[in-house]
Amino acid sequence: MKILFVMPKVGAWATHGIHRSPNQLYAHWAAYIRERGYEDLAVIDGRALEIPMDNLIAQVVEKNPDVVVMGEQIHGYGGYGVLRHFKEAAKRIKEKLPKTKIIMGGLWYSAMPVPTLEENPAMDFVVMGEEESFGDLIEAIDKKKSLKDVGGVTSRIDGEIVMGPHKPLMQNLDLLPLPAYDLFPMDKYVGHTYWKPFVDMITSRGCPSACTFCYEWDQFDPRSPSDFLKWRAKSPERVIEELELLHKKYGVKVVVIQDDNFNVDPKRVEKFCNLKKQKNIPTKWVSLGRAVDWVNCESILPLMKETGLFMGVFGIEVTTQDELKRIAKGTTIDQIKKTIEILRRNDIAIVADIMMGFDYDTEAIIKQRFEFADQADPDVLWIGYVTPAPNSPMWRIALKKKWVDPKAVDFSTWDFLHPVIPTDHLSTEELGRLGSWCMREFFSKPGRINRIMESNFDPLAKLCFQDVMAGVGKWEAAATKGEVQI
Repeated sequence: MKILFVMPKVGAWATHGIHRSPNQLYAHWAAYIRERGYEDLAVIDGRALEIPMDNLIAQVVEKNPDVVVMGEQIHGYGGYGVLRHFKEAAKRIKEKLPKTKIIMGGLWYSAMPVPTLEENPAMDFVVMGEEESFGDLIEAIDKKKSLKDVGGVTSRIDGEIVMGPHKPLMQNLDLLPLPAYDLFPMDKYVGHTYWKPFVDMITSRGCPSACTFCYEWDQFDPRSPSDFLKWRAKSPERVIEELELLHKKYGVKVVVIQDDNFNVDPKRVEKFCNLKKQKNIPTKWVSLGRAVDWVNCESILPLMKETGLFMGVFGIEVTTQDELKRIAKGTTIDQIKKTIEILRRNDIAIVADIMMGFDYDTEAIIKQRFEFADQADPDVLWIGYVTPAPNSPMWRIALKKKWVDPKAVDFSTWDFLHPVIPTDHLSTEELGRLGSWCMREFFSKPGRINRIMESNFDPLAKLCFQDVMAGVGKWEAAATKGEVQI
């Protein structure tokens, strides 16, 4: 059975410059089914190799696979903006290869399996679960087993759309094989234009928080959205095993650990750092986390810095305690301020974001939010527009207010750079204008720019800042003029 993972050519966020990494969904799924005995696997990475759609389809046709797999796990390549490329690729592959089965999974699809198949006749299956569900589906197709009984999968069966039973999540992620990086063109990956060789890693899944706006809600079975709240992590030993492979075999110099909460367990982080130090793995790294988790890691920040952490990312999101409670962020204003203070004290560059577009937002609230962020003074400010993710509380609010028609979503603009829903007080045009004003104000401060370039930050952080500055104009063009970049 010939299985082909297809990644179309897509762009990247304006502030990310040239940004490409192995598709983690494909790397994990391919490794898992290979362990179950499926060896005829291949990846066509149009993103890394910059393959135009016509050429991509021609390559798929030439390979003539039994199964094509598409989807994404990480939103950092453009949010839902990638989905229109998957849709076009699926349609054109099915036209050329009508007998080839097309499987979708990951962001959006997992939470919207029935609408996905209803609206896309070229797609045959949606995996709502994880590796085990995907492996069970491949085996069912291969051995002609009953498809309706495959847990965590929605199938098109004789013209009918059938949801299989809910599949419980795998609890021990160490049982998964190492990602199948050997299937990818590993010398082609780059982060923020200047970081290379580069890889995004996923070391944990789920989140102990329940932020109302979070995009991660969309990667779980719609019948069990609470699966998102079950935080599961690979052990430090397994994370180091993967990092050592990336360093020794592929020469990877920079990784971004894309978990929303890599540092939720300080003991796990400390052990990871000590093992990295013991094995003398020089790979530099970036970590994401909530303010409360950064504060809880204060005592080990020098160790994290020593072992290559050069940039810390966290969400300010909103800037009053009432708002933080309202969006279920699980952090405090003091923790936000403390996070910036301790990262700066350790010469770790700070990337923070604020959100705009909550249903209650007014111009005054947004300007107050910016003023707080400006005074808190992270090194890089990222502004994200609230973009409702299926399964999330914000999605339900948007549906109730009739701000979203799930059948008419324009994925080309659902990338967190474009305002896609209004608020009770502001239009999307007004949100675009306010976001553009905030970006210009923040990055127009000469003292801030000079401080960063003259700091003791790792040169990689300064290069990232340079890349962000180069993309501010394009960010504004997306927010105010609707320019499509993904």
